[in-house]
Amino acid sequence: MSTITAKIQIYVSKDQAESLNITTNAFRQACNWLSKHIFETKNLNLVKLNELYYKPLRNLFDLKSQMAQSVMKTVIARYKSAKSNGHEWSLIEFKRPEYDLVWNRDYSLTQNQFSVNTLDGRLKLNFERKAMKKYFNGTWKFGTAKLVHKYKKWFLHIPMTKEYQKLDFVNVNNIVGVDLGLNFLAATYDSQGKTTFYNGHLVKHKRGTFKATRKQLQMRQTPSARKKLKQIGSRENRYVTDVNHQVTKALVDKYPRGTLFVLEDLTGVRFATEKVRVKNRYISVSWAFYQFRQMLEYKAELNGQKVMVADPTYTSQTCPKCGHIEKANRNKKRHTFKCKSCQYHSNDDRIGAMNLHRKGIEHIGVVAERA
Repeated sequence: MSTITAKIQIYVSKDQAESLNITTNAFRQACNWLSKHIFETKNLNLVKLNELYYKPLRNLFDLKSQMAQSVMKTVIARYKSAKSNGHEWSLIEFKRPEYDLVWNRDYSLTQNQFSVNTLDGRLKLNFERKAMKKYFNGTWKFGTAKLVHKYKKWFLHIPMTKEYQKLDFVNVNNIVGVDLGLNFLAATYDSQGKTTFYNGHLVKHKRGTFKATRKQLQMRQTPSARKKLKQIGSRENRYVTDVNHQVTKALVDKYPRGTLFVLEDLTGVRFATEKVRVKNRYISVSWAFYQFRQMLEYKAELNGQKVMVADPTYTSQTCPKCGHIEKANRNKKRHTFKCKSCQYHSNDDRIGAMNLHRKGIEHIGVVAERA
């Protein structure tokens, strides 16, 4: 079973936006009110909280029955999450307007529109159908959604769950070594001997621009500059996420079911990227390699594929033809590889992908022996 969050834009009129604003603000205020009581009593029992605060929540904030229940579940979940992550007991505040909607109670799909429950009654809302198309094949289950207002737009963040059959290592029919970097975001080598490069030059340039703009704003030290810095940070994060989505989607779509993707252990990748000149360190070290891995893992699982990570030791120094290992085999500045023993030469990112492909084959062999 796998769960991903579908972020669906919904289209609202001026009157509908006002209704959503009233509802999300009431929900947030109710969450903060209940949060203070939970903080003081340390009571996280839903049954007891329901006995104590269900009626006050409805009376004070004019909430409907299901909304009051959602407030309690939302606040409890936030405290439990903080506790499980090792945070000290402290008051949790809900700063942004929000609203959690239970499927088939607070929201549903009828006649190609979302029906959303508000304090003013149910609203029929159009949505971005292209983003939802893949979830209409009958295999996805809708979870409790969150109504979000960001960038002057309205979204439904919906957890979508799907049953799938995990790929067993024994059933792998194709192996793809994936070398991650900045010159090429990804270089792949597959079981057919084909290499594909996903260029990173544009990304490096764009991130360099972000860095330069950020440096100028930091020198100003004004309220408007700090606000702009925050906006640029959010824009850059969205850009990085979008690039990782595009590349991981391209990888999953390119290869068939039964494919095993082999990546370097991401801690090794990050450590390696820190050995760059100081002026380039931000662009390389701060790239979201771990996010890339997470995205590839869940997309691969949904497509009957699998991801494994391999020890990165000597991946870029080993000749994939004769096995000779030497640091001098690789020229980092020119992004080339030439074996000092057999003279085999190629792009250094391609060499990394070839060696990861080989490690995938070795792992499959070990699994087969154990079976």
